[in-house]
Amino acid sequence: MGRLSTHVLDTALGKPAKGVKITLYRLTEGGPERIADVETNADGRTDQPLLTGDALIEGIYELVFAAGDYLRASGQASGQGLLFLDRIPIRFGVPDAGQHYHVPLLISPFAYSTYRGS
Repeated sequence: MGRLSTHVLDTALGKPAKGVKITLYRLTEGGPERIADVETNADGRTDQPLLTGDALIEGIYELVFAAGDYLRASGQASGQGLLFLDRIPIRFGVPDAGQHYHVPLLISPFAYSTYRGS
């Protein structure tokens, strides 16, 4: 059974990023379809996988992480002004809905990275 999961690590502080709001979209010919809105827990993970079983279908997805809100709340960015990183979109394909896709985000105020995790 396939599933989609994520987590967020704060590489500047060296700990999981608690309270990051994440929106999941499935990209279709008709435009983006909003699938889920979640928030990371104290371990930087979502309480449940984003999609499991029949809900995960082959296609293109996008996770949008509200990094700016998190960076402000964690004291790494001040004020309401323009940030270098604010919303971080990660677009990825799911070619086989029977597999596990784990899409982690590693963030700091001036850089981010991602990979296909396990």
